[in-house]
Amino acid sequence: MTVSNKYPTAHYRALDAAHHLHPFSDTRALNAEGTRVIVKGEGVWLTDSEGNRILDGMAGLWCVNIGHGRPEIAEAVNRQMAEISYYNTFFKTTHPPAVDLAALLQSVAPAQFNRVFFTGSGSESNDTVVRMVRTYWATLGKPDKQIIIARRNAYHGSTMAGASLGGMKPMHAQGGLPIPGIHHIAQPYWFDEGGEMSPDDFGVWAAEELGRAIDALGEDKVAAFIAEPIQGAGGVIIPPRTYWPTVARILKERDILFVSDEVICGFGRLGRWFGSEHFGTEPDLMPIAKGLSSGYLPIGGVMVSDKVAHVLEETGDFNHGFTYSGHPVACAAAIANLTIIRDEKLVERVADDIGPYLQAKWRALADHPLVGEARMEGLMGALELVPDKRSRRRFEGDGKVGLLCRDISFRNNLVMRATRDSMIISPPLVLSHDEADELIRLATLTLDQTHAELKRQGLMG
Repeated sequence: MTVSNKYPTAHYRALDAAHHLHPFSDTRALNAEGTRVIVKGEGVWLTDSEGNRILDGMAGLWCVNIGHGRPEIAEAVNRQMAEISYYNTFFKTTHPPAVDLAALLQSVAPAQFNRVFFTGSGSESNDTVVRMVRTYWATLGKPDKQIIIARRNAYHGSTMAGASLGGMKPMHAQGGLPIPGIHHIAQPYWFDEGGEMSPDDFGVWAAEELGRAIDALGEDKVAAFIAEPIQGAGGVIIPPRTYWPTVARILKERDILFVSDEVICGFGRLGRWFGSEHFGTEPDLMPIAKGLSSGYLPIGGVMVSDKVAHVLEETGDFNHGFTYSGHPVACAAAIANLTIIRDEKLVERVADDIGPYLQAKWRALADHPLVGEARMEGLMGALELVPDKRSRRRFEGDGKVGLLCRDISFRNNLVMRATRDSMIISPPLVLSHDEADELIRLATLTLDQTHAELKRQGLMG
């Protein structure tokens, strides 16, 4: 008996190639290879149109914290659509989902945060940050405080302002970026940039780059410093333990705002509700998205501290916002998502259970001959692929080994992401111990096969 495929791969690949421009993709190369068609998600697993079951080691795009296919979200969305599917929050108007979500966010955020400005994504959230911090200082009679300091190799979105805040050269090479008023400093990436310094010494040096930049630019010109607690798309760059305490000291000594970009690190990823809590920092603004709804519907926001909110109240109209700010259905999805995270104690689970369990097994991959460093914090991990462990020397070819390993990983039905020659993971917070064991088995198999291919090509040693 012939069983017809509801999702014929060739059909969808052809339509995709003809009509769909993918983000961050070489369109010609992608169409020549053919896209993979994902048709189902359940827990930490995906299914493609060929029937392959794939372990989602990246939680979609860092976002599906509660796992795929939760009926609670579908039910919440359906209920909300039956009441009101859309109305805006302009025109002196609100609606219950936006109000309830704002109150729920206040209940889980650090004490200084009692307000949220809703957006549709992390990129929109960081565009909002630029407008907000400059308006804050102008309202205080300091309009010259315009410059925002960020870090090289950071990622803060792909809109004009978000991509400018980010420090990624390939993004700045297109579209006339960065916009004026953005200054980038060193990242706390010891493995790649620490040289002969110890991690602790390098952490202090990288943090003090902030102070040196403020002094060079002029404290009267600097509006804010923005940073991810752990750089995600940059390669899961976990700062040395000395970094954030030194940054915190520098910020306390100077009159600038601190923006902790929580788009990836928020909502349990590091075993606390927010990454700033994990590292003990006290931000004035927190962009949020991704885990806010676990990716079930697009929504983002900026958590605004009382310090900033009280000044913005004196501004008059804050002439900024989006059609979908506080979209009622997206808010309903986010409320259901945060309720699951809270009630199932997923934040605590990352801190006390699955986090330590997977970390121990992931870090043991450092013994593999291809791995120069295996690092993980919470449920964010990276493997540095190198030809020589002792020297931390890199492969030639600007990420070609990472792409090779990524493609082998995909063939092994494990989603790992390649950043340069680093393999990174960020699985759903609901990952079980057995699934963690399978993730490590597949990662080891992938490393073995990549190592064998590199030896065949004469690239190891």
